[in-house]
Formats: sequence, C-alpha cells, structure tokens
Amino acid sequence: MNHHKYRPFPAFEMQTRQWPNSKLLGAPVWCSVDLRDGNQALEAPMNLNQKLEFFNLLVKTGFKEIEIGFPAASDTEYNFARALIERGLIPDDVTIQVLTQSREHIIKRTFEAVTGARRAVIHLYNSTGALHRRVVFNKPKSEITKLAVDGAMLIDQLAREYGRERFVFEYSPEYFTGTEMDYAVEICESVLGVWKPTPSNKVILNLPSTVEMCTPNVYADQIEYFCNRIGNRNSVIISLHTHNDRGTAVAATELALMAGAERVEGTLFGNGERTGNADILNLALNLYSQGIDPQLDFSDIDKLVDLYERSTGLFVHPRHPYAGNLVFTAFSGSHQDAINKGLARLPELNGIWEVPYLPIDPRDVGRSYEPIIRINSQSGKGGVAFILQQNFGVRMPKLMQADFGRKVWTHSDNIGVELKADDIFALFKRHYIVDEPIGLMRYDESTDGQTSVNALITARGRERTITGVGEGIIDAFCKALQQSLGMQFDIRHYEEHSLEYSSRSRAITYMEISDANDNKFFGAGISGSVSKSSLRAVVSAVNNILIAGEQLA
Repeated sequence: MNHHKYRPFPAFEMQTRQWPNSKLLGAPVWCSVDLRDGNQALEAPMNLNQKLEFFNLLVKTGFKEIEIGFPAASDTEYNFARALIERGLIPDDVTIQVLTQSREHIIKRTFEAVTGARRAVIHLYNSTGALHRRVVFNKPKSEITKLAVDGAMLIDQLAREYGRERFVFEYSPEYFTGTEMDYAVEICESVLGVWKPTPSNKVILNLPSTVEMCTPNVYADQIEYFCNRIGNRNSVIISLHTHNDRGTAVAATELALMAGAERVEGTLFGNGERTGNADILNLALNLYSQGIDPQLDFSDIDKLVDLYERSTGLFVHPRHPYAGNLVFTAFSGSHQDAINKGLARLPELNGIWEVPYLPIDPRDVGRSYEPIIRINSQSGKGGVAFILQQNFGVRMPKLMQADFGRKVWTHSDNIGVELKADDIFALFKRHYIVDEPIGLMRYDESTDGQTSVNALITARGRERTITGVGEGIIDAFCKALQQSLGMQFDIRHYEEHSLEYSSRSRAITYMEISDANDNKFFGAGISGSVSKSSLRAVVSAVNNILIAGEQLA
C-alpha cells in the first residue's frame, strides 16, 4: 500500500463560515432517486413491474418528488415513464423527475417520454470538474459552459412547445465538489441566464458530491460559499446529491443543509453507484430523533425492507441504522440492564422518550420491544429478566435474577449460540420448577389457632404422607418436610404475583431458602392457587438443595 501516490483534497479557504452555528429546524424537500441512480447501480436493474411496485412504495412513504429514470437511456426506462403517465399512476401531489445529458437527441427523447405528465422536473447535467475537463473531455471551461447553455436553451424551447407550466428545470454541475467554486457559480449563473427563474417559478440547482473526496465540513463550506455568491438566490432551490465513497454522505448532507441547502436527492438504504448515495431513511429518522417531523412515513420499516430487497436483489445490513434487524437489540449485559431500567421509567416521563441505547422508540418504525434484548454469553441478569418479564410475565426477585443470569451465561457459552425466549423460559423451568426427587401430589390444611397441613408427596418415586403445624401454610408445610426428610432449611425470601401467560390467570411464587450451611437456593411454583404455587416453590427449592448435595457426594 503506497499512500504517497495520493494527494490530499485541495484546501478550500473560507475566512468566515456561518453554518456551524445553524440548526436543522425542519425537513428538506426529499427527492428519491432510487429508480434512477439506485436502479442503474444494480447488477440486474428492475423490470417494469418491479419499478411500478417500487414507485408505489415511494408514494406511500410520502415522497413528493421522484426521479423515475433516464428515459433516453433504454426502452425500459422510456416505457416506465410512459406507463406511469398513460395509466394515471402519478398522484396529483407527486412530481416526477427525469435526467438528461446536454445532448440534443437525448433532450428531445426525454420530453417525448414525459408527454402528458401533469408536472415534471427536467434534470439537465454535464460534468464541470477540473479532472473531467482535463482528462475526459480535454476542453476548456468556455466549451463546458457552452454545452450547458446549449442544453438549457433547448430545454427552454421544448418546454414552451409542450406547455411551460408543466415543467420545473433542474441543473447539476456534475462533480461539483471537484469544480473550482467560482467556476461552479459562473456556469450555474449562465444556465440561470437562459431559464430566468423567478420566486414563483424557481429553478433547482443541484450540487452533487459525485465522488466523495473530502470531509463533510468542506462540502458544507462549498455549499455556503455557493449560496452566498449565486445571484437571484430567492429564485433558486439549492439541492444536494451526495455519494458515500468516504462513508460520510449522511453527515455531509446534514452539514450542507445547515449551510443553506433546501432539498436532498438520495435513496432508501443508501443504494447507488459505488458505495451508494446518501441514505434518505437514515437522514429522515435522524431528524425524527430530534423531534422534527421528517414528512416521510417509516412506520412499517420491515415492509419497506422486504420490498427493497425483493426489488433490488440487495440486502439491508443487520446493523443498518434504524432498519437493520439488530439495531434495536442488545446482547451486552450492561446495555440490557440500562435499557430495561429505561423502559421501566418511561411512565414517569409523560410521553418523552429517554431510554439508554435506543435513540428512538422501536414501535415508531413498526418494531416491537420483544426482540430488543437478545441473549448470548455476553448477556447479563438484567437482559434475562427482561426477556422473561416481556414474554412470559415472570418477574424474578433481584437475587434470583443474579443466580439465573449465571446459569443462562454458562448454558449459552457452552452451546455457543443465541438463546431464544422459549429457550430461556425452558431453562428457567428446568432450574427452578423442579419436581424431583420430591414431588407434591396434594395437600389439605386446617386452621385452629395454628395451621395444620397434611400432604401427600413422592420421595424418589415413593408416596408418603407428611404432616406439620405452623404459623401459616408455608411454615407448616416446611416443618412437615423437614421432619420427614430429616433436613434443616430456612426461608429467606418469598414473593408472588399474578402470571398472565395463558388463557387463565395463574400465580407464580418465588422462594429463596438456605440450607444448614447457609448456602442459598431458589425455587418457583406456578398454580391457579396462590397457596399451591407457594408450596410448589418450596418443593422446587428443597429439590435444588437435594440435587446439590447429590452432586457434591
């Protein structure tokens, strides 16, 4: 790897800049270029039916401007434009956009493609970058400017023939970031001189980071510089079109919006040439997380992912911001504990969302709390407790959580895979709802000052009747067990609550007991009767003492 063959991006000197003090207060105008920039970047571009389905998805998501393609590039692109128009599939509040190079036959074919459209953006572009002028075209600035002006003139002429009121004009100095800024202003001024925009009939000037070559702050400087120098500023809309070669297209777009831009061209999930375009879903939900209405609906993000993957043959990375299937999950024990505590505190916050590690509420994008915490060998007791509570209504006491967390960690580490909710509940029952070597068959109780218990149990497969007297049913049953088994134990902690996990409400009881050596053991019991669930919990805890003794022996 020879880094000496690369030169740093030329410094862009800007003595004063205002954008770092700006704040994003609203959503920009969004223009999806999925069906053009995104589609042309696919190994197998979408067919007509796929493009129609994708267009409908973009409309339902709320896009009001959609670049549908490069109609002069192929019959598929042309036929798609005609299908949308002739079948009446474009809502009245949606404007289609079509791309054209500054070449006469391409511009004419483009107008033919949008004949009959209620409203269309005609997007003209030519490359203005210094590298392209020198290497690709070998032409001076004057010839590059003439190419843009000639195309603008032909577009203006054809628009008048087809009905000027139907069209919005857009110009992109392609490779804007690699163009000398004064020349970028100059060539755009030349195009505006042809189109003569007004505040009521604005022109879009789209300033693309065609290849991302610098840090996001430099792009923002370029946008602010351009905005401050372009004439007739109130008659133009400054638009952004960033690519992701450096992996910072979203950041560059956000900073450039702070610098004065009003419109964003991008794609869902960042699809596009090379490393892709700016990800509009990411940008929009970034705004949403700051309390700003993005004017786009991502409330069913899984449906969006499904259609995108079917249409493009690409897949959404599991760690993709907001949309990946792992982004609202936590395997780390400390993360799980923080999320669990944050969710528990939400009712105190009067509708404000403040949960550690979750920038937005997963339910806002159609996800649920169920998969937020996922268990593997990195997880802790808080995550395990969350899973049992969310899925099965089990609310273990703190000390029992710690005990079970260690058991889950050991099991997951041994098998080397993530544990599902049902696996965790099965593990809970295996360790704490234990009916061997002692089992409770039935019991009777009576009260006359003190409580008497008469119970039928099984001890290593043999039935026996035990009796005991105590201050309550649990005390009486414990004394009966101790006398029958010849063992000593004490109840340290006892909790019970209603367990909503089936068609009928049942009680679950948790029991912590200590043996003669003060070792702690836990048990649980479930029953429609609180008394029976309590006695079952005692039996489970005692069984864990007996099993531990056998293992030591």
